[in-house]
Amino acid sequence: MEVGKLTVTIRNQAGKGAATKLRAQGKVPGVCYGASPDGRIDPLPIVVDVKALRAALDPVRKQNTVIDLTIEGGDQPRKLHALVKDYQIDLIRRDLQHVDLLAIDPNKEVRAEVPLDFQGKPKGAIDGGQIRIVLRHLEVKAKPNDIPVKLSVDVSPLEIGDVIHVSTIALPAGVTSVTGRDLAVVTCAAPEEEKVAEVAPTDAAAAAAAGAAPAAGAAPAAGAAPAAGAKPDAKGAAPAGKAAAPAAKPAAKK
Repeated sequence: MEVGKLTVTIRNQAGKGAATKLRAQGKVPGVCYGASPDGRIDPLPIVVDVKALRAALDPVRKQNTVIDLTIEGGDQPRKLHALVKDYQIDLIRRDLQHVDLLAIDPNKEVRAEVPLDFQGKPKGAIDGGQIRIVLRHLEVKAKPNDIPVKLSVDVSPLEIGDVIHVSTIALPAGVTSVTGRDLAVVTCAAPEEEKVAEVAPTDAAAAAAAGAAPAAGAAPAAGAAPAAGAKPDAKGAAPAGKAAAPAAKPAAKK
């Protein structure tokens, strides 16, 4: 296994069962399509060894590695140049499930995604400004060997409210942007204002408020005038706040 070189075989079986057997052997189903110096390449079902594929990808260029591809299993081995166009990962196990290889003509431009590398600290950070990244990759068009590893974006000149657009990113010779030139890449946003939560008054503070009425069903305080229309209780007791009449004296004996 060597960086930039990969050998695959023609896949003769299809279906979920065949794919499961391949994955148990450390391989995955795939397809190769695209173009070559000799013309268009019709989709070819292939079997890809996962370890061999990972070893073929340059650790820096990664998916943009130009691979010298050998396809075995036909009348004779077929030689192509290819890029990893797409792949599928299992959401739970995180292992490779399927891979698409794009056959290319090394002398013709192809499309590729290039990561953006943000460098520096914005001037607006002194006033609390915060970086907001909108795009992390740029789609470009270039010949396979001219595809850049990454594109640097200097954010240090940004004041609060400033924006860097795609059109301001410097591209190497032979590379053009497919992503819209007017799209925002990164901005320096104003700091978010802290919201002060409203504190509800406590029960004690509410009770101390002037003229506060007693809670429903609560007895009035001693000495307080009875509410209008209040009646004595069933035993004839005087309303609260009035002294009870003195008991009558017994008649004197003659």
